[in-house]
Amino acid sequence: MIRYHYTQRDFADKAAAQASLLRLLEPLKPFYSQGGARVDLGVTSAHYENDSIPMEAFARPLWGLVPFWAGGGSERAFEELYRRGFENGPDRSHPEYWHTCRDYDQKFCEMAAVSYGILFTPEKIWAPLSERGKNNLVEWLWEINRHECCACNWQWFATLTNLALKSVGRPYSRERVASGLQMMEDYYDGGGWYGDGAGGEKDYYNPFVMVSYGLLYAKFMEQEEPERCARFRERARAFTRDYVYWFAGDGASIAYGRSMTYRFAQGAFFAVALLTGEEVLPLPVMKGILTRHLTWWLNQPIYDNAGVLTIGYAYPNLQMSESYNAPGSPYWALKSFAFLALPDNHPFWAAECAPLPPLEPCKYLPHANMIVQRDDNNAVALVPGRTELDDHSHTVEKYSKFAYSSRFGFSVSRSAYTLAQTAPDSMLCFQVGRLYYVRDTVEPEYHIGPDGIETRWLPVDGVQVTTRIEPTPTGHIRTHTIQSDFDCRAYDCGFAVNADDRLSPVRRAQGGQAEVRCGEDFCAVVCLEGAGRGEVLLPDPNTNLIFPKTAIPMAVYAIRRGTQTIRTRVDYFP
Repeated sequence: MIRYHYTQRDFADKAAAQASLLRLLEPLKPFYSQGGARVDLGVTSAHYENDSIPMEAFARPLWGLVPFWAGGGSERAFEELYRRGFENGPDRSHPEYWHTCRDYDQKFCEMAAVSYGILFTPEKIWAPLSERGKNNLVEWLWEINRHECCACNWQWFATLTNLALKSVGRPYSRERVASGLQMMEDYYDGGGWYGDGAGGEKDYYNPFVMVSYGLLYAKFMEQEEPERCARFRERARAFTRDYVYWFAGDGASIAYGRSMTYRFAQGAFFAVALLTGEEVLPLPVMKGILTRHLTWWLNQPIYDNAGVLTIGYAYPNLQMSESYNAPGSPYWALKSFAFLALPDNHPFWAAECAPLPPLEPCKYLPHANMIVQRDDNNAVALVPGRTELDDHSHTVEKYSKFAYSSRFGFSVSRSAYTLAQTAPDSMLCFQVGRLYYVRDTVEPEYHIGPDGIETRWLPVDGVQVTTRIEPTPTGHIRTHTIQSDFDCRAYDCGFAVNADDRLSPVRRAQGGQAEVRCGEDFCAVVCLEGAGRGEVLLPDPNTNLIFPKTAIPMAVYAIRRGTQTIRTRVDYFP
């Protein structure tokens, strides 16, 4: 299949943007079931019931189709598929029935997409149904009120579902809406940022759900709850002042946290802001962010040979997937097409694409709990790490590295038995016997501020580390004070740089320095204290989110029993 090459012209006007969405969705058509209620895209599984997987793949394209329809778009084949699907899926007597739910059911996530459709395009989702079909759909959606939802961003799914029921004059649960909204208030920190649950992370679930759904709520409840809705809108404006720092000038955003396979949903916040009439930045700036972001993403090799989105990040990669990623999961990314709902005469369509506003090269974001460094080509987040782990896959790699980049992504370990399989980019890795150990959690009493980050952590019994990260104009400096009960070896690693042999990457290691270059991309490490030597690691292929083959510059230190200090400079900005 010949890949289409996207340019900013593909989002310059409404017709072009609509065509871009349909180009993404067209490959899905052969995979819809006869009754329209299921989409079978593959055989890989997830932690939830296999029977829910084709329902998820049915629901997630709605994140793009709904704004397409709301903005006046028409595509008869999809309209007919979803008319049949919504008639049959909630029907207990039909072989494609979506089934009743249980506590914490995956289908609650997909109810949000269905509810999005009912709220914004009832003429496509609700009105075409028979009276029996409407009653069946209401009964099925009511399942979310009969069961527990996860105490995190999922609370918004229950709220949105009840808003949809309310919007078509059907019974809804005021109690469920009230409890969900109260949880959101409990999760709110400040500066527009929420924790994803009590003590949860500040990651992409803020723009994916927490802040964005607050804007959706405000759009439909402004008259009934003006104070709450004004609060949600103000939080979105405050969030923008930080979140804009996550984007590089080329449209890429920092690879950080979980659910990376949702890809260009990273831009969804700006699209939802447009949809809900909240101009968090000047229109030309918002158009520039979305256009560059979508163009960057859609030109990555993220499709299979049929043109279907794959599980992965910048290329297909099951290694980095979550336990809840099924073949249809990546279509959550279509949230970033919410702007298609804007009317034809909206000034967004006539606006030019402006660059990012002036941003500081190094900015402490206290409510996001990170320091962001940036230039035109790269955005880097320096983070303290997590104080405790959760049960999601690869939590250490997602949150506990020293730095995360829009340019280099991050790497995911295959095992702890070899250094190449550990792939410890942006980490201090200890070799003790046959195994390799990295930072998993930090002690709760850490420091983060404009001057840097200081944490205490234990990679393995018998080794205690105090790490200080200080940002510099070219990268950052790491100072590690290590108390060890035994001799061992430590590898202080930089970013994983593209090592595609077709591009003739350059790898150098001499004395206490190591460097990897590939085109304009580079990362170098320099030993400043501790008698380290420079080496270049070639990790296992397909460990990195962005590049299938990488090389990691590192400073290697001999750690002696007792206390010592090692110090490494890491450069990645010219």
